[in-house]
Amino acid sequence: MPRPDFLTGGEPARLIPITADSAREQKSVSVILAGLRSVLELRQSLLKSLGVRVGTSATLEAWIEPVFLNEDKKAVKNKDRPDGLLILRTGRREWRALIEAKVGNDTIGEEQVSRYLQQAKTHKLDAVITITNQFAALPTHHPVKLPKNATKSVALFHWSWAFIRTQCQLLLKNDGVEDEDQVFILSEILRYLESDRSGISHFDQMNAEWKEVVNKVKSNAPLAKTSDEVQNTIAAWHQEQRDLCLIMSRLTGSDVSLKLKNDHRLDPAKRLKDDADAFCKAPTLNCALHIINAAADLEVTADLQRRMIYCSMRLMAPKDKQSTKARVNWLLRQLKKTTPGGFFIRATRPGKAETTYQALKDLRDSPELLESDTSNTAATTLEVVYEVDLAGKFSGRKVFVEELEKAVPHFYQEAGQLLKAWTPPPPKISKADTGQQPQTDEIALEK
Repeated sequence: MPRPDFLTGGEPARLIPITADSAREQKSVSVILAGLRSVLELRQSLLKSLGVRVGTSATLEAWIEPVFLNEDKKAVKNKDRPDGLLILRTGRREWRALIEAKVGNDTIGEEQVSRYLQQAKTHKLDAVITITNQFAALPTHHPVKLPKNATKSVALFHWSWAFIRTQCQLLLKNDGVEDEDQVFILSEILRYLESDRSGISHFDQMNAEWKEVVNKVKSNAPLAKTSDEVQNTIAAWHQEQRDLCLIMSRLTGSDVSLKLKNDHRLDPAKRLKDDADAFCKAPTLNCALHIINAAADLEVTADLQRRMIYCSMRLMAPKDKQSTKARVNWLLRQLKKTTPGGFFIRATRPGKAETTYQALKDLRDSPELLESDTSNTAATTLEVVYEVDLAGKFSGRKVFVEELEKAVPHFYQEAGQLLKAWTPPPPKISKADTGQQPQTDEIALEK
């Protein structure tokens, strides 16, 4: 593969890189870029997340440690040498992106990202893609804050290593790769990404200020929405939300995504600001996971005041049943196989009518417990809730994440995947309306 004219150095990405054992970063970049070049469905999946369409006739070049020429035709300094370069060719069109990656606990700073954006702009490249163990809600949400004009002519994207690993797992789990040789290659790439030696990790603990923030909430001390402790707590929560999506994607074999408001999807800075403001007013951390074909979004709440984790899914009660008891029985039939420990059902009524809440184990024997003593109105919404009381363990940075990542899959496995939304029955046409005779009469006439 000939080297592009605008490079004075760089090697093609190799699936089996020959580097020092300590060069984990270089190895990881080489493996994943060579994988993109080798496996059509992998490059389609990852580049689609950036809004880049990859047709079957498109070709991809992948280079590691490319060295560009500056205006004086001299090689650029080592500190400005990115880890990789992608060149996607579709007919006469070309899309090119710089790759900068970190493994382990290393992160990319604003200065470094700014230099690569400038370098991409100088050489008329289309994008800069960073890959680290930091999480982002979307590839367009970058963990490094930059002025808006910094990405005016060059797009900036971010993949976490866990996101890449999940895409590999989904393709293999869902038989998303047709060619058997490419299935083998993808399996080997995944084996590497899942190895402890690769330096690739998942989000496993909250921010350093977590314990202090939990204790402040418990003692009703004020929180400032612009303080580092609140900003870092919300940023950590955003990373954990993304990790939950990836965990659930791997477990379900389908794409699980965060449900975000449009303005938060388009502007991560506004999302951070709004969530910090809401957290200071009511100290809970919230998110909703959208699972394809599930009966409802899976809502997750961490309540710092109560030191509780809640997982829930909310369904519209069946309108063809008149009483709350009958509507609850409809839901209970769906939860026959659910282990009841920690599970509750909340019945909500319109307006200011009473909301009732009872343990699943008690409702199985007495569904009428969700009837209201103060209102005759039947419940219009039924919510299945799973509670985890962490008490003193809630403030543990690692324990909180571990318990949360156990609670969400447990809720979905025990209840969420069993739920089906109510749909009204289709309208029927009676034979009287169509002028048809009953079947017995037709038989008599034939005789």
